[in-house]
Amino acid sequence: MSEIFLGGGCFWCVEARFAMMPKVSCIPGYMGGHIENPTYEQVCSGLSGHYEVCRISGFRNLDEVLNNFWKIIDPFDPNGQFADQGSQYKTVIFYTNNHQKDLIIESISNIEKQFDKVVATIVLPAMTFYPAEEYHQQYYLKNPEHYRDYVHFSNRKYLLECIWNSK
Repeated sequence: MSEIFLGGGCFWCVEARFAMMPKVSCIPGYMGGHIENPTYEQVCSGLSGHYEVCRISGFRNLDEVLNNFWKIIDPFDPNGQFADQGSQYKTVIFYTNNHQKDLIIESISNIEKQFDKVVATIVLPAMTFYPAEEYHQQYYLKNPEHYRDYVHFSNRKYLLECIWNSK
């Protein structure tokens, strides 16, 4: 089964997008840090070195996954995403094999050419994945009003339209 790990700011938003893809599994969690079994609080402190990511699995077409990913992030922000700034919210792609890495690099190159800007998304080999606490799993379904408020007040939708409709 194919899997890849995507960090696009708050993992609630990444999970909500990929949950819409048929036959794709998406689990929010943490990757990349130096603490085993980190808690949300440790990751949010920015001191654990982890990113908020989602494990995306079950897909057949990585290009489709990447196209969905790019449309929900600002790939040019080196400090985080929208209202969520800090190392844990930087955009990152953790690949699981060299074929994925090659496709990711090609995808990034295409975006850089399209926008004539440098993509800030970090590309790294996959590391140990730690699923997030249960209350973060399917947050957009368990807490729909709070999730909608979060998306609205982060101005995410408007800013994404500005980025992706500018080209």
